Amino acid sequence: MSDAFVALLRIDLHFPAAHSLKAKRSELQSVKAHLHQRLGAAVAEVDHQDLWQRATLAAALCSGSVAHLDRQVDGLEAWLDARYPEGAVVQRTLASWEDLRGVA
Repeated sequence: MSDAFVALLRIDLHFPAAHSLKAKRSELQSVKAHLHQRLGAAVAEVDHQDLWQRATLAAALCSGSVAHLDRQVDGLEAWLDARYPEGAVVQRTLASWEDLRGVA
């Protein structure tokens, strides 16, 4: 049984009030800081860097327990849903050390 798990997330955000890249960047910086500082996620903007109202982030969380990792991701999704009720979509993939190494 593995004791190392990772959650990989794709987070698509919509910023309907942003009317410039500067406004989007300000909002996005706040989101990335929260995910990193409060939840311990590694976060990077991976798509739509040149669009005012869209952003796609990749995030990763690690844990020694699938249950703990699921709770962390559920909390992350709840926070995003509360902040962006009509503009956040989170896709998640959970994997163990063995999954990633291809070991049965």
